[in-house]
Amino acid sequence: MDIILEKLFGSSARVKIIRLFLFNPEVLFTSSTISRRAKVALPSVRREIALLKSINLIKQKEVVVTEVIKLKKGKIKNKKKKVQGITLNPLFPFLQAFRNLILSVAPVDRKKLIKDINGVGRVKLMILSGVFTQNSNSRTDLFLVGNAIKEGKLDRVVKNVEAEIGKEIVYAVLSTDDFLYRLGMYDKFVRDVLDYPHEKVINKLNIT
Repeated sequence: MDIILEKLFGSSARVKIIRLFLFNPEVLFTSSTISRRAKVALPSVRREIALLKSINLIKQKEVVVTEVIKLKKGKIKNKKKKVQGITLNPLFPFLQAFRNLILSVAPVDRKKLIKDINGVGRVKLMILSGVFTQNSNSRTDLFLVGNAIKEGKLDRVVKNVEAEIGKEIVYAVLSTDDFLYRLGMYDKFVRDVLDYPHEKVINKLNIT
């Protein structure tokens, strides 16, 4: 489905940048922040930003922020400064249509995600919810159960997913023994994960 969006909007970079603004409507971004969050090269970011500005989907904005400066002897000083950045334009006439179209299309290839997650350790259970199932009440977006999970690899997979989605995801990891113990004790967190709408994409524990 994401291929359709790329064809409609011209490039995967544009889709990722639009998602970033739609998921974070009140955030003031700089070009470098967009490049880092969306994992898009800075020259491409600048081109896409110019295009999105030209149709008024986003706009330049200046805000005043308070910077805390530490002085000698533990004293502090508050200094106000102006910060410029780019933000979503809430008055864009087709904003809701854009939001409905882009946010309703699953941004993550399930097969690729399963392959990447299987590479981080011995994964026994993987549950998608929250942003993946369009359910804002979920405790997590990604829930993993397994052993020998390599945190560095998992962090890289998560960052790549966040770049595709345009939003930071909430995830939790439990060892197999810990999960089974909590499941047997009717742990509230585990029950919430299993009781809210979700999708089990890896289920080697045969959890129902």
